[in-house]
Amino acid sequence: MGLLAFADFVAGGVLWGYARTNWRYALFFLYPYLLLLVMVVASSYAAELAARTSGSIAIGIAAGVLTFIAFYLGPGRWAYLPVAFDDWIFSRSYIRHSDPELERRLDAVADEIISAARARSVDEILLFGHSLGAVLAVDVLDRAFSREPDLGSRGPRLVLVTAGSSILKIGLHRAAGRLRDALARVSRSPGVFWVDYQALTDVMNFYKTDPVRECGLEPTGRPIIRTVRISRMLEPESYRRVRRNLYRVHCQFVSGNERRTAYDYFMLLCGPLPAEQQARSDEGAASEIDDNGRLLYAAAPSADPARTQIILGR
Repeated sequence: MGLLAFADFVAGGVLWGYARTNWRYALFFLYPYLLLLVMVVASSYAAELAARTSGSIAIGIAAGVLTFIAFYLGPGRWAYLPVAFDDWIFSRSYIRHSDPELERRLDAVADEIISAARARSVDEILLFGHSLGAVLAVDVLDRAFSREPDLGSRGPRLVLVTAGSSILKIGLHRAAGRLRDALARVSRSPGVFWVDYQALTDVMNFYKTDPVRECGLEPTGRPIIRTVRISRMLEPESYRRVRRNLYRVHCQFVSGNERRTAYDYFMLLCGPLPAEQQARSDEGAASEIDDNGRLLYAAAPSADPARTQIILGR
């Protein structure tokens, strides 16, 4: 299934799209398959060596199979190879609309958003999508808007936060027309504020790109693009420890910070300031909170919003 997903994405023209928008993402796309190729070649050499040494083809085949299993369960797991294959397999399934359970769940989340808006018991509905969850967040919002076109224009403010987004991972595939249509509608909707956080050191997102423009759609000024530095979220010693773990760096978007900075996952979801206010500030929530954790402007009318949160992730 992993090789089928690879073939599907290559045939869908994504490799050139990745190279054009972010060459590092193109390498990330190729990485699991190149690693698998290295394992296969190494296992073949092991099989040939065992066959020559023992004089038995059966022993050679067994040695090759065992070598491949050892590689896959050892270095392969350390390098997140099974996770990478699952990710691309799921992505292909999403593009091809071959998972009815996923469709049911996305409809259910859309209904949840509409119910929260109708209840009007909150000031802000925040939909957070990390990595491939950003794709699902756009899809869910489009489904909600198709049922309630004035969603966000009346009632609670609707905010979409995407971080480490994989929208272009799917959107650049020729067969992803449904996502591109959803992307166009969501970006045009006046009822939603959308901010997209991107980081250079995260090879699993598309740095300094407008997902709407890069999908060949007419730019709308949404999302607002905010670039952040993951190295500033962590203490220097902590960052040195994790910076070579690409998956861990990617997950910092949904992890706790050690230092105050413009992007703070838990402040966006659980903090006292509206997400839009944080996104529009160069310093995020840090500009409104002192060193002791007190609001600098406690009398601000929007200083303590009630909030409904829906989180979609990889």
